[in-house]
Amino acid sequence: MAMPVSGRVVLLTGASSGIGKVTALELARQGCDLTIVCHTPQKAQETREEVARRSGSSKVAAMSADLTRMSETRRIAREFATTHDRMDVLLNNAGSNFPTFEKTEDGFERTMALNYFSPFVLTQRLLPLLRSSAPSRIVNVASVAHYSGRLDLAKLTDDPQMGTGGLGAYSRSKLALVLFTLELARRLDGTKVTVNCLHPGAVRTHIWTHAGGFTPLALLASLFMRSPKKGARTSIYLATSPEVASTTGKYFVDKRERTPSERARDPELARQLWDQSLRLTGQGEG
Repeated sequence: MAMPVSGRVVLLTGASSGIGKVTALELARQGCDLTIVCHTPQKAQETREEVARRSGSSKVAAMSADLTRMSETRRIAREFATTHDRMDVLLNNAGSNFPTFEKTEDGFERTMALNYFSPFVLTQRLLPLLRSSAPSRIVNVASVAHYSGRLDLAKLTDDPQMGTGGLGAYSRSKLALVLFTLELARRLDGTKVTVNCLHPGAVRTHIWTHAGGFTPLALLASLFMRSPKKGARTSIYLATSPEVASTTGKYFVDKRERTPSERARDPELARQLWDQSLRLTGQGEG
């Protein structure tokens, strides 16, 4: 029998704006024991207060972390695991698109660090808790942009082309996230921990202010995009719906399964990315 949504313990990253805030509000309204992660302490506190006030929930907590830094990602995983004895949903929502190339302290391009390496590390660190809490769910917010993504695993951090910012880096990071989702589902088979990813649609959020040289066009296009409320529907569906309680390793658009790109369905590429990511981030198997 599926666990009711009310009472589910959920960790949600990237909750301060856009689809993340809408997702937080709905999960809080449904009675989840919700912890949100925002970029700064001020944003975390402001968002927690707003979500609690608008939802009427007393079960909203907040953490702050710069998720482009793996040390910060590991810290919030450690803090969450030490303060919770159960975890029903991990929702990796945080993401952005940085227009120029810049490496983080870990040696990763910033977009790749935030959109892929951070969810990889956070998930790895919380897998023991998710396994012990099964049935549990992992939801990764990817993008249709993964269809145009390219990955050269031999040059994952230092190739000039791999390192460029903007929409190319965004597409690469989302391809990596879809590959990670499918490979993780394979490795978690039989554990009752599911993992799925989704495209939220072209959503009118602040990410379009970081579109590099495409900014004028992107800003114009944003006038015709869906609202964050509509964009959050699939995230909420995958986190809560009994219809997908046993569904795993799938890519969703508008609450329906879709076929991801051919590259995203390459099992050898997924395995190689997994091994390379473990090495680059210094993770164990969880």
